[in-house]
Amino acid sequence: MRRNPLAAVAVGAVAALALAACGGSSGSGSKADATQGGFTPPKLSALSALGQPEGEVNVLAWPGYVEDGSNDKSVDWVTGFEKESGCNVNVKTFGTSDEAVQLMRTGQYDVVSASGDATLRLIAAGDVEPVNTKLITNYPDIFDALKMQPFNSVKGVAYGIPHGRGANLLMYRTDVVKPAPDSWSVVFDQASPYKGKVTAYDSPIYIADAALYLMRTKPDLGIKNPYALDSKQLQAAIDLLKQQKANVSEYWSDYLKEVQAFKSGSTVVGTTWQVIANVAQGEKAPVDAVLPKEGSTGWSDTWMVGAKSKHKTCAYKFIDHIVSPKTNAQIAEYFGEAPANRKACAETSDPNHCKVFHAEDEDYFSKVYFWNTPIPQCLDGRTDVKCTDYAEWTKAWTDVRNS
Repeated sequence: MRRNPLAAVAVGAVAALALAACGGSSGSGSKADATQGGFTPPKLSALSALGQPEGEVNVLAWPGYVEDGSNDKSVDWVTGFEKESGCNVNVKTFGTSDEAVQLMRTGQYDVVSASGDATLRLIAAGDVEPVNTKLITNYPDIFDALKMQPFNSVKGVAYGIPHGRGANLLMYRTDVVKPAPDSWSVVFDQASPYKGKVTAYDSPIYIADAALYLMRTKPDLGIKNPYALDSKQLQAAIDLLKQQKANVSEYWSDYLKEVQAFKSGSTVVGTTWQVIANVAQGEKAPVDAVLPKEGSTGWSDTWMVGAKSKHKTCAYKFIDHIVSPKTNAQIAEYFGEAPANRKACAETSDPNHCKVFHAEDEDYFSKVYFWNTPIPQCLDGRTDVKCTDYAEWTKAWTDVRNS
């Protein structure tokens, strides 16, 4: 489950990379509290001090996050780091969060760019350890709203360093969808005038989009967090998604296919990312994208350190480099997201990048519920009921797609 990273997206330019899927939260600016996660992670300690660089670091990353010039000679933020640090970077990319979780269990990787639908699984299994944020010189410059969130910390302990973020938006064809929509009802309402031309993201995590809509429109269901659903709440979300299916022309996971669907008119409204809207507009598609009045789901990725890492000094040096202003800016533009480092906004080649991706707009992100991993311990703090986990969401999504 992952969005597609885009290579250096600019107006009129489209560059394809491998399929991906991304990170999560339990509500925009809400901080993780003492009961967050509802579980006690294995007792693991963070690195106390940097030592002598071990000579290499094994990195597990989403495509587009760690570029060394092999895909594009002009895109390289690894070679310089290797020469300066003495740490050779060995990169393996993955296509889904499930794949990342399985690979981290081998103990072969020092760091991972984990999404919110993977982080709690990695923490609970003891595959990653707490991080010593004092050893990351660029940590003070990370946007405060990304620190100590429910997807990168547990019980007041940091388990990762934020990388970037983005919202899931509602895109529509301006020549067809009139008036301009301001609500997700245009895709969820059974009586939508755009029946048969609606698109939806093809992933179990999309259940959270339905849950968020229900949270705003059916308060009697008691949904407080779209990633904390008891069995009754999950069923309500699934019922809504099955109802929506009659409106859906295509479920998408490939951004290029979504762009083409909007260009051809076979799709006129549905969920998207800002970077996809930029590409579609660059290809002259008459589209716009909006953050609906109900808010939206979204994603934020986190760099985490493997508990069995044999190259922890290099791991910390690598993470510090990745979130440094210049490198974070390069990645944000290449991939298509808001950088995590506030100083990165002064380093982007496009002076409007941070404005387009709302990097410094906390009011905007206060309406975004970043993806998180559904677990039995309710992420909304409830203790009198068991919540549904990701395995149940996966089964439920399969039922929706097969219905």
